[in-house]
Amino acid sequence: MLDHRLAKRFKHLSKWSRRTGAPCFRVYERDIPEFPLVVDWYDGDVVAWLHPRTRDDTPEREQAHAKACTEHILRGLSVDPSRLFLKRRQRQRGLAQYERVDTRGVVRTVHEHGLSFEVNLSDYLDTGLFLDHRTTRGLVRERAAGRRVLNLFAYTGAFTCHAVAGGAAQTRTVDLSNTYLAWAQRNMALNGFGGDAHRFEQADCLQWLEQPTRGESFDIIVLDPPTFSNSKRMLADSFAVERDWPALIASAMRWLDPNGQIWFSTNARSFSPDVSLVPAGAVMRDISKYTLPEDFAGRTPHRAYLVAHAGSPGAVDLRLQRGP
Repeated sequence: MLDHRLAKRFKHLSKWSRRTGAPCFRVYERDIPEFPLVVDWYDGDVVAWLHPRTRDDTPEREQAHAKACTEHILRGLSVDPSRLFLKRRQRQRGLAQYERVDTRGVVRTVHEHGLSFEVNLSDYLDTGLFLDHRTTRGLVRERAAGRRVLNLFAYTGAFTCHAVAGGAAQTRTVDLSNTYLAWAQRNMALNGFGGDAHRFEQADCLQWLEQPTRGESFDIIVLDPPTFSNSKRMLADSFAVERDWPALIASAMRWLDPNGQIWFSTNARSFSPDVSLVPAGAVMRDISKYTLPEDFAGRTPHRAYLVAHAGSPGAVDLRLQRGP
C-alpha cells in the first residue's frame, strides 16, 4: 500500500515539478497511519524521516519498521539505496533540530525557481531548505524590487537569495549560528550575489531587535522564529512563539518602514493568535492559505501572517488576494 501511494504521488508531483521549476518537493507525509513517516524528493535523492509510532515500541520493532519503510521507499520511488537518507525525528526542543547528527557530508546543489541552493542530505536533521516555504519565498521575491529586506532567524538564507533575485536594493541576514550564516553566504555565492549592500550578522535575533534603530528601517522583514528555544547562547531565559509572539512583533515593528510589511511565520501547528494581542498601531492578516505549495496542499506545515502599520499601503496587498 505504501509503495503504491509513493509511486502515485510521485507521478503526479513530478509533472507539477517540471511545470513550476521546483525539482525538490514533498512526496509523502504520514498519509497511512501504519507508516508515520515523511518523504521528500531532492532532485534524484530521497530524504525520509521516521516519526515515533507508539510509546512502547521496542528497539527491535523500530529496527524492523525502519527496514520495512526503506524497502517500500526504494520500490515506490525506484531509487538506488545510495540515494536514500533515512533519519529519525523525535520531539525537538529549541535548536536541537539544527544540531549535527552525521558526518558523511553528502552535499548537493539543488534548484528552486531558477536559483541554486546547497543542501546537506546527511549531516543534520533538516537539509538546509524548508520546502514548505517555497511559495512564501516566491511571494517575498515578487515584492522585493528596490526594497530593503531584513531576514531574521535566517537559517541558510533562502529568503535572502529570493529577495536579491527579485531586485532587493539591500539585505540584512541575521542568525545566531555562524555555521548557518556561512551556509547562507555560500547560497548567495552560488547565485552570483554579493556586495556591500548585502550584509550578514551573527547575533541573537531577539537581542538584535532591541538595539537602537538609529533611524534605520526596512521595507520587508522576514520573521520565522523557532517554535521554542532555551539555548544558552540566547540572552532570554527561553523563547516560545505561542507566548512571545506579541513582543516579537512589537520589536520588529520598530524596524519597519511606515509603508513596509513583516512576513511572520511559525511551524507551531497549534498556533492561533489572539488578535487582541496584536501590538497597537499594527494590523495582522492570516495569509497561510496563500503560502502553501501544491505538495503541501491540505496540510498545515506552517502558519503565515502579513503584518503592517495600520492604514498604510503595506496593510493592503491586493495582489496577494489572488493567491500564489
